[in-house]
Parts: sequence; structure tokens; C-alpha cells
Amino acid sequence: MHCVKLMGQSLMARDFDRQVAEIQVRIAVLNRYTALGIPVTVPAG
Repeated sequence: MHCVKLMGQSLMARDFDRQVAEIQVRIAVLNRYTALGIPVTVPAG
């Protein structure tokens, strides 16, 4: 949740297409943070 607040609550772009692109970038960043937090398990033995 901290990362979401760092990115801001409102959109900076005025044009609709740019707002869509901005949201997609935010989603990609959040997905990357989520992927970093998921442990990688390897079977032992």
C-alpha cells in the first residue's frame, strides 16, 4: 500500500489515452513489487 501512495492518488495526464498509459505503468510497477515479494520454492532432494 505504501507504493501506491508514493505514486499518487490522482492522474497527472489530461488526455484520456495518456491516462490509460499512466494507469498501465502503475499496474506494471505494482505487479513487479508483488512478484518480488513472492518466494521461489525449489524441491529439495
